[in-house]
Amino acid sequence: MIHIDTAARQWGIPVQKLSLLCAQQKIPGAILAGEAWFLPDTAQKPLFAHPFLKWAGGKSRSLAEIAAHYPAHLGGEITRYAEPFVGGGAVLFHVLSHYHIEQAYLSDTNPELINVYRVVQRHAPQLIQRLEQLSAQYLPLESAARKLYYYEKRDQFNAGPFCAPSSPPDLERAALFVFLNRTCFNGLYRVNRKGKFNVPIGRYRAPEIVNAPLLRAASAALEHVELVCGSYAQSADFIDANTFVYLDPPYRPLSPTSSFTAYTQDAFDDDSQRALADFFAAMSDRGARLLLSNSDPKNSDPNDTFFDELYAPFHIHRLRVGRAISAKGNGRGKVSELLISNYP
Repeated sequence: MIHIDTAARQWGIPVQKLSLLCAQQKIPGAILAGEAWFLPDTAQKPLFAHPFLKWAGGKSRSLAEIAAHYPAHLGGEITRYAEPFVGGGAVLFHVLSHYHIEQAYLSDTNPELINVYRVVQRHAPQLIQRLEQLSAQYLPLESAARKLYYYEKRDQFNAGPFCAPSSPPDLERAALFVFLNRTCFNGLYRVNRKGKFNVPIGRYRAPEIVNAPLLRAASAALEHVELVCGSYAQSADFIDANTFVYLDPPYRPLSPTSSFTAYTQDAFDDDSQRALADFFAAMSDRGARLLLSNSDPKNSDPNDTFFDELYAPFHIHRLRVGRAISAKGNGRGKVSELLISNYP
């Protein structure tokens, strides 16, 4: 048997979180002796949830840098978490998996995305079964037949009926969403002016359309999370002084030709960025700890001080991160991004 402190250090999990997993009987064979948990020598690190979707602007590649800037006492006195621009959920799943969070709130303005989260939360077994069917039909096909199949499913998705903010979970639309996400070009979600998904097929030999263990882990992580389709401003009803808020809004374009900002039909311009900064300040006044990501204008214009002025009262960090999605192959590489917090 090994002491919980040793296991926590080896697995990179806070002792408090690992103690909770032991108490929930999620570590087979764990024994409580006095006030300390002991784990079998053969115990395996639990499978934690991580993003099951590819997402433009997803934070999986920069998660270590972001996690290094989490607030002190997360999982201690800070037991609530809010993520009002959830996207792919890399930070969401990391926080829920590694810290003791009693209440969590996530939202996005994209009703199709929120529908997927709702289906994963409530109907993961059925979603897995449907994705296995789609995978079994798609993967054996030759290139030309795959192309026909992909565009048939894209047309089916675009035929609707589309999800609305208050729609009940729609299993078939969620399955089509995940299928298209895993097989389209660069794993993008992009819509045209009519709200139609318009990303072409990707060139993948063996795309992973369904990962059952990951979807089950995501479902468990989302079990008690409040899911909302709506503006970030609605999260104000949830946020209090014991809340950690991570904000990952649509990035301010570095140039007029920047691509792949159309996650929804709603524009997020400089006025929107200013309104978000006002929200950031208001929630800071409540005592919440806030962390916000955005592009660094200085990548393209060293004299652009838009965010430096907008968030002047707060702490601005510059990170070097890799871009996971780009319209051009030579457009990938390391760039500076901003991480802004209301705490040191």
